[in-house]
Amino acid sequence: MNLPFILDLSLGLIFIYLILSLLASEIQELIATIFQWRAVHLKKSIENLIAGNVSNGEEEKVVQLANHIYSSPLIRNINQEAKGFLVNLPRKLTWTVASASRSLLPKSQSGVSSDESVFGNQRRSGPSYIPSDIFATTLIETLQLPTLVQKLTENRLDKFKTARLNELQEIIFQLEQQAKTDEQLAPFFSQIYQEFSELQAEFEQVTWNFQQQKANLLTSLDRMAEGLDRYIESFQMNMPQQESVGKALRRIKFLRQDIFNDTERAISLGGLRPNLQEIAQSVNTSSAVYQEIAAALEEKDSKAYQQIQQALDILPDSVAENLLVLAQRAQVKINSTEDGINLLRREIENTFDSSMERASGVYRRNAKGVAILIGFALAVTANADAFHMISRLSKDSALRDTITKNAGEILLRNYSNSTLDLEALRVQTDEVLTQISLPIGWTDTNLEQQIGWTQKQERNFPVWRIIPMIPGWILSGIAISMGAPFWFDLLSKIVNVRNAGNKPPTAR
Repeated sequence: MNLPFILDLSLGLIFIYLILSLLASEIQELIATIFQWRAVHLKKSIENLIAGNVSNGEEEKVVQLANHIYSSPLIRNINQEAKGFLVNLPRKLTWTVASASRSLLPKSQSGVSSDESVFGNQRRSGPSYIPSDIFATTLIETLQLPTLVQKLTENRLDKFKTARLNELQEIIFQLEQQAKTDEQLAPFFSQIYQEFSELQAEFEQVTWNFQQQKANLLTSLDRMAEGLDRYIESFQMNMPQQESVGKALRRIKFLRQDIFNDTERAISLGGLRPNLQEIAQSVNTSSAVYQEIAAALEEKDSKAYQQIQQALDILPDSVAENLLVLAQRAQVKINSTEDGINLLRREIENTFDSSMERASGVYRRNAKGVAILIGFALAVTANADAFHMISRLSKDSALRDTITKNAGEILLRNYSNSTLDLEALRVQTDEVLTQISLPIGWTDTNLEQQIGWTQKQERNFPVWRIIPMIPGWILSGIAISMGAPFWFDLLSKIVNVRNAGNKPPTAR
C-alpha cells in the first residue's frame, strides 16, 4: 500500500462525504426555514436579555415587552414579506407547519399561549437578525424614555423659569420698598414692571416652545438670556441716578452673569438635563424621579400619560435594574454637551451585541447537534457505511480514478473563488453523480457486498445482518455533520499533495 493509493482512497472517501454534506446542509437549511429556527432563537435570546437570565425569560411581562418591541415599525420593516398569492404560498405552508409544531408544545416550552404566535400579536414570522442600533432605539422608544426625559426636563425648565423671575421680581420689590417715599420714581417703576411683564411673557413663550419641541434646551436658555439682556438694557436707559437703583441694577447684572453666562453650567447646576441615572430611574414608578414626572403631568388622562403608563405596566423589574446598571457604567463616559439618552443607547447597543454573540454561540452548538442527527439519518437513509465505502474504494481502481478525476475538476472550478459557493458546488456534484456509481445506497450491488443479500433472493431480508453496519453509519453521520466547507477544504489539501509529485533529485 503506497502513498498514491492512500491519497486516492482518501480522495474518494472525502468526495463522497462532500456530496453527502452538501445534501445534509440543504436539508438542515430547509428545516431551519420551515421552523424559523433563527428567528425564534433571536426572539428567545431577546427575551432572555430583557429578563436578565434564562430562567425568567418566559415571564409574562418579559414576553409582553418583547412582543411590543417586535410590533415596532423599525422591527417590522426589517422583516420584509413578499406580496402576492403565488409568492406567499410556500411561506404560508411553512408558517402552517411551524405553527402546528409549536402548538404541540406546552406553554412552558413554546413560550406562548395557544392563541398567540411566538412573535406576538398573531405575527407569523420575525426577523432572523436585528442590528444593535435598531434594537436600542426600539427599546428606548418602547419604554417611552424620550417622553419621560422630555416631561422631566419641561418640569424642571418651568421651575427654573419661575425661580429666575422670582429672583428678579424680588430685586425690584426690594428697590420699590426702599424708594417708597420718592414719588419721582413712580414712572420708572411703572416702566420696569411693564417690561417685567413682557419678560415674563417671553419666558412663558420660551417654555411653551420647548414643550412643543420647537426649540431645544440650549436654545431656550439662550433666548431667556437674550430677553434678560434686553430688560437690563431698558432698565439702565430709564433708571434715575440714585444709589439704590444702581445697586439694584448691579444685582440684576450679577443674576444674569451668574445664571446665564455659561449655558451648560446653568443646565448642570439647575439639573435641567436629567443625568443617566435619573433617566434609568424614570421607568421605576417608585422612584422620586418618576413621581416628579407624574406630578408634572397635569392631565392624567392625557395621551402622553396613558402611553407612559401602558409602557411601564408591562415593564419587568429586571429591565429597570439593568438600565440602572448600564447608566452607572456609562456615567463615567458622559460629556457635558452630550445627551444622556444617546450614551445610554450606545450602552444598550454594546450589551445587545455581547448578548447576541453569546446567543450565536448557543445557536451554533444547537445547530451542530441537529447536524449530527441529520448526518446519522442521512447515513442510514443513503446506506453510507464508512467501512464498506473504504472496502469498495480500495478494491475498485476504476472507481477511484473516476472520483479523483472529477474531484480535481470540481476543485479547479472553485479554486479561484475567495469564498466557497455551496450552491454552485451542489450543481457541479449533481453533474458528477450522473457519471459515477458511488458505493452508497440500498442497491442490490451494495447489499450483496455488505450482507450477501439481494431483492432477487426469495429469503427475507436478514435484519440481524445490519448490526455490523451500524458503526459505519455512526462514523459517516459524524463525518457528514462536519459540513461541506470542511470536506472541500480537506479535498483541496489532499489534491494539492497528490499533484505535488515526487521530490526532485538533488543536483550534484
